[in-house]
Amino acid sequence: MKILSHTHFNRLIPFLAILLFLSADANAQLFRKKRKKKEEPVKVFVDTIPAYTVAINRQMMQEKVDKDQRSLLAIDGKADKQLNISSDEKLNAALTDAATKRVDWLQYEIETNDSIDHRLKTNYLDGLAQILRYVKTYSRSSQSAIQYLPQIIATYKQLMIANTQQKPIINILRPLSYDIANTALQPDFFKDHSDAKEVRDLMLLKLAGRYPEKTFAALKLYPEAAVADSLIRAVGHKYPYLLYDYAQANNKLSYRIQNINDDPLIVAIVAMARNPNKSGQFYFPFLDNIVKGKITMEDIDAAKNDPVKYFRLLVQTQIEYTERAMNGDTAMGHTSLLKKLEQKAKDDFVAKINGLHERPDGIRFRCLQPLNAEELYYVAVLTNGLIYTSSYTNGVYPLMMRKADGKGDELLKKLHFDHYRKFISQAAAYNTLKHFLGSFSNNTDAHDLMKSFVTGLEKTDGLEDGVDVADSYASVAETLPELAKDMLVNVKENLDRNKLNNNKKGIAIYDILYNLFLSADTASHIDLTSQLQIPPVYNVPISSLTNENGEVISQVFFYGDQDGRNIFNGFLNMFGGGNWKIDGSNKQWVVIKSVKGKPVSIYANRPLDENKGLDDKAQQALNAYLDENNLHPTVTIHRGHSYYAEATIGYMAPTSKIVFMGSCGGFNLIDSILRKSEDAHIIASKQIGRTAINKPFFHLLTEKLRTGSDIDWIPFWKEFKSRANVAGFEDYIPPYKNLGAIFIKAYKKETGETDV
Repeated sequence: MKILSHTHFNRLIPFLAILLFLSADANAQLFRKKRKKKEEPVKVFVDTIPAYTVAINRQMMQEKVDKDQRSLLAIDGKADKQLNISSDEKLNAALTDAATKRVDWLQYEIETNDSIDHRLKTNYLDGLAQILRYVKTYSRSSQSAIQYLPQIIATYKQLMIANTQQKPIINILRPLSYDIANTALQPDFFKDHSDAKEVRDLMLLKLAGRYPEKTFAALKLYPEAAVADSLIRAVGHKYPYLLYDYAQANNKLSYRIQNINDDPLIVAIVAMARNPNKSGQFYFPFLDNIVKGKITMEDIDAAKNDPVKYFRLLVQTQIEYTERAMNGDTAMGHTSLLKKLEQKAKDDFVAKINGLHERPDGIRFRCLQPLNAEELYYVAVLTNGLIYTSSYTNGVYPLMMRKADGKGDELLKKLHFDHYRKFISQAAAYNTLKHFLGSFSNNTDAHDLMKSFVTGLEKTDGLEDGVDVADSYASVAETLPELAKDMLVNVKENLDRNKLNNNKKGIAIYDILYNLFLSADTASHIDLTSQLQIPPVYNVPISSLTNENGEVISQVFFYGDQDGRNIFNGFLNMFGGGNWKIDGSNKQWVVIKSVKGKPVSIYANRPLDENKGLDDKAQQALNAYLDENNLHPTVTIHRGHSYYAEATIGYMAPTSKIVFMGSCGGFNLIDSILRKSEDAHIIASKQIGRTAINKPFFHLLTEKLRTGSDIDWIPFWKEFKSRANVAGFEDYIPPYKNLGAIFIKAYKKETGETDV
């Protein structure tokens, strides 16, 4: 079999670029919202299908197509003959036409075509059903092809004609995007077509252009494809971690990867993956430097078993990679390096000092003593949302400043300002920003840093930097009011600049930040709902929390460690007296119901042994019970350490309107919550949950629900504070001050973007 060389593959790149252009252009046309006249009629296929008789031996197959057709039409929630999946009426009309008339006509043409024998007619009808099922199955995924349904049906018809005439089909597929071609090729009989191998290779190229991260999974199925080596090289350089994963296996694709010996990157990754000591994950973060000969696996071996030495090597490499990135040189594997840094910062340092929070500082922070200022900086900034307040304020931050000789500006320069927005946001949250800025050699540098902090957000990837700026403002306004005024002025200047440049992303970011900053002063009475077109921020109406029976369903997640068991018992003790009754008859969960006032039901899984995975099984069983009985929680409460938060978010109901997460200050967790429930009001804490604070909160919340009261957060928080006015209360953030969460909601609402 002929293998394409790297040079030959390069010649295919323009072809791939054309495919991507055509795909993007088709997508743009389908979603284009500008129309000449709003009332302009939509042209659809209106011909009436003649009456025809279905052969008895094909009636079941025709009915199968009809069933899958109805199922596809119901994905919008209505079992009718309309397919409404978009705000674009023209698109909906085109999709409805394809799913109804186009499919009906194709059934008619297959059935009445005398030149097609019974076997082919059966295959074609079955293939049409397969296509409809495929479109429905993936209609909500990132690889959805439903918006291309008219082109898919038309392509399938062309493929059927070519197949009937025993002609090649590859030329029909060449100009099409991957999504259209792949969906039209779903019928099984195409696998036996005369040019099936050529089609397979073409589809592998299209897949690499459209979904490169899925290429290796496809090559695992077809390791002998003619384009395999070229794709291994091209995709492996873009996704080296995938190359590493697939090189570890003992299969045909792995052997093919191992046989490429003229590419230094692939050779290095194979050496890591096939390392007899199974230490590849220790080497991978240093991939770029290994390939360039700046470090050897032996150098890493000398450090990998010592937490401090290995972390030091990671930090040194991160600083080097950051400097290179500033000069436009992005190191291979830099994301893997950062992930490993985060993991080691959490596991080797923060988990230890958090776990020793009740021990004397000399014992608690002993593991930090060997670290230098730069290393302590990364320990802090890469565990945002996980590190306890006391771990930061009593341990990491003061030790970092002492080892930096009290010169915060010099420290940032050594770090090339890596993650500085995250660090400033974190320092603001823990009330150390004033001290940090005060350590600068002159006020001008501090002023310039804070100006840079809010500038150029339109140039950053994603929303995380914008969230850091938003999150910091409430704390800055409380502790550094003059600095808060400067931030407001700088945001307004950036808004005006982006308006002048007509930068839509920048206008959206800074308009939202400007309104958020103004609203932080509650006396200004800024109505964020009307200003940002988002759901209410300051209150949750009781009507939005009750179901059709007038009942509020709450769900509480517990975990099976010792702390979880203690917390669970204390939680149950809150519901004594005559207002509540506890049903503990189920072995996996309990139900707490109100017996006076409005109906409120609280479902809580038991904190069963986590080592056996029994707490997880209990949560799954409870979720299944709630689903089966049409019980949809609108209040979700996480009761466990921060490292369990992702599990709670994974299981929480999309109907949740109030979400109490405890320690949940990190961007990724807040973003994950809002992806699950976009209107959620999030109560977060910068510290481990405290019973003296949590108990009054739950008492107050459940009483508001039982008495049928709206949740108005500002008076609620004042009452909450009067009941829980103890040390640590300031670590709890009410939803209306969770500016990062509000920023994400508003940005997605403004731009319509969901994956940011």
